Amino acid sequence: MINLATYLSKFTEADWLAAIDELLPKIHEVDREAVQIWFRFYPLDLVRYIDTAEDRDAILTGLAFKGSMDLKDQVATSHHFLYGHKFWPTVKRKIEKIAAEPLTPSNGTNGPSKASNEKPESAEEPRLIDLIKDVACRTASKHNIERNLVNAIAAVGLATLNQVGLEAFKAASGEIAKTKTAKSPEAAIEARQKDDSQGMFGFLKTIDKKYSVKFSGINSAGKFPVIAAEEIASASQKDRTQAWQENDPRCWEGPVPIECTAASCGTCWVGVIGGREKLSDVSPRERRAMSIFGYNQPDDAKPFLRLACQSEASGNVTIVIPPWNAVFGKKVRGNVEELELEPATTSAKALRETIASAAGE
Repeated sequence: MINLATYLSKFTEADWLAAIDELLPKIHEVDREAVQIWFRFYPLDLVRYIDTAEDRDAILTGLAFKGSMDLKDQVATSHHFLYGHKFWPTVKRKIEKIAAEPLTPSNGTNGPSKASNEKPESAEEPRLIDLIKDVACRTASKHNIERNLVNAIAAVGLATLNQVGLEAFKAASGEIAKTKTAKSPEAAIEARQKDDSQGMFGFLKTIDKKYSVKFSGINSAGKFPVIAAEEIASASQKDRTQAWQENDPRCWEGPVPIECTAASCGTCWVGVIGGREKLSDVSPRERRAMSIFGYNQPDDAKPFLRLACQSEASGNVTIVIPPWNAVFGKKVRGNVEELELEPATTSAKALRETIASAAGE
């Protein structure tokens, strides 16, 4: 009998992302971007880099790491921003059941394959994508729903098991906190995209239009106002409705963690699950910075991973706040040859030194 956790450990982060990419057309729009964001929030390459270090604390310091990305503490909550989150209790039970069964192609639907995201060593092993489909099929059957609503959460569940191990996975809560969620995926999409009303004469306004940024994180959720063409980070800083540092030590002002406001620290990276078309295009500066940080931002002009300090809003936007930030592009991704950090001001000197050290300058 092949151990499920051991089998999943054979796959790299690139394999998981390739499987998700292949599965995207069969994932409902409500979770199509959210699942891609989840895999960036919990990158396997970084997890393995940290886990293989002799001195974990030294490695985290070297990466200028802040916050927590340990899935063992977030098994039931890391996917809170997926619509499929509501089906987590069933997904968890189905994965545990599969872990107790012989792992064969019958767990999947199409048999073994030599695709880049699948590494069966024999005809007796299923493909990664078929394992995801199997969990989704069992969950969809239980709830009498379309499988495209649970393909994403099924992938997240298996990836979580891969990172935490079966013992921790089984020990984690199989329940979710009761939250106000849209009854239908279509309603969820509409809620994420709908702009605030500008009043009877809103069409006459130009620079003073006001919108909302809806946010959610592991410990907080809500919204704050943003003026047309204002950066998300700037709007967040004005929100004094809570003592934000009590929720997250990285939050000096507002719900979005912010330090430099100049694309130099990577603290304010966010996932955009609604309204990304209403944000300004990625500038070369932001693109370069995201590569340095290692956040794996897609090449789109308006991608689903952004730096809040560089993203100007022209409508309502829905974002997800990751529970951590770091600088690992060069040391883990190996995708940074030369380092250029801005701004080169006296006030930013200490911050630059920290980031430069983490990036291997």
